[in-house]
Amino acid sequence: MTAISTAKPGGRSVRPVGWWLILVAVVIFAMMIWGGYTRQTDSGLSMVQWHPISGVVPPMSRKAWQAEFDHYKKSPQYQDVNKGMTLKAFKQIFWVEYLHRVLGRIIGVLFALPLLYFFLTRRIGKGLALRLFGIFVLGGLQGLLGWYMVRSGLHSVPAVSPYRLTAHLGLAVVLYGLVLWIAFSLLARTEPGPGRRLKGFGFTVLGLIFLQILTGGLMSGFHAGLIDNTWPSMNGYVIPPHLFAATPWWLAPVRDPLTIQFDHRLLAYIIVAAVAVLWWRGGKAALGPRGRLGRHLLLAAVLAQLLIGIFNLLLAAPVALAVTHLGGALVLLTAALFFAHALWGEPSG
Repeated sequence: MTAISTAKPGGRSVRPVGWWLILVAVVIFAMMIWGGYTRQTDSGLSMVQWHPISGVVPPMSRKAWQAEFDHYKKSPQYQDVNKGMTLKAFKQIFWVEYLHRVLGRIIGVLFALPLLYFFLTRRIGKGLALRLFGIFVLGGLQGLLGWYMVRSGLHSVPAVSPYRLTAHLGLAVVLYGLVLWIAFSLLARTEPGPGRRLKGFGFTVLGLIFLQILTGGLMSGFHAGLIDNTWPSMNGYVIPPHLFAATPWWLAPVRDPLTIQFDHRLLAYIIVAAVAVLWWRGGKAALGPRGRLGRHLLLAAVLAQLLIGIFNLLLAAPVALAVTHLGGALVLLTAALFFAHALWGEPSG
């Protein structure tokens, strides 16, 4: 990971740039949470058309609503799941997906206009501007990936592809992480870095948390949280029979719901243990204020997320708790990113 230049072009402070990126990250966080709610309420397939520009305007008359509803009636979700749905009920799921798409457009504007302003007023140099422009392009690709995901549920099967869903979630997390990392670099003060091993350990934990979020996407895509709703055993088994029940067997971790849930549980235990060791080792290292704070935040976040995950499993993923579990994962990722950045000891402006 290369250092980010935090020089002050034109002698101006870069801190406003950092706070702008924090705001962008907050909105991305909110959009991911709303995306989780959209998924849990089966609202994501309510808008069967994608109009990047004109789609920002919702139906404004009864005739327009009826036309939108008629398009939806041709979809597999209506035909196989929601047959006989009223226009009023359709509006409820439509508004959920509509807000999700509008949030995406808001993020695009919130990112593009200030980026242009900061560049033209020389608050940021060309190097940082190129990095931020790259993030903007990734954001556009995320919008395309979202529509590619939705399209997978508009043909024969009334459900989106679990793999496209996981990819959409993963890219959102990458965007969130990149924005936060740059923001931390612009806002944080320089702190003494610990040894290379502790730094590597911190980034390993961060990578494990990202991997766990991806397995969570597969859990959602395959509805794997609705089976074996017992803990700590899986219906009485530590290692349940019929693991890797897929053809070929080595694809079971991304195809078989039982194996996906087992892997998700196992990785959760590994992460909790790794964070505990990282917290203990961090207490013996010469950390600065951010490092000491990040160490405790990470431990608190992982323990809270473990409890939320257990209850989410036992209760078979009710909507509110499932969305809270997603939020907990993002908070845990944020804490890990904050601590990893403190360990990195990157200089700031």
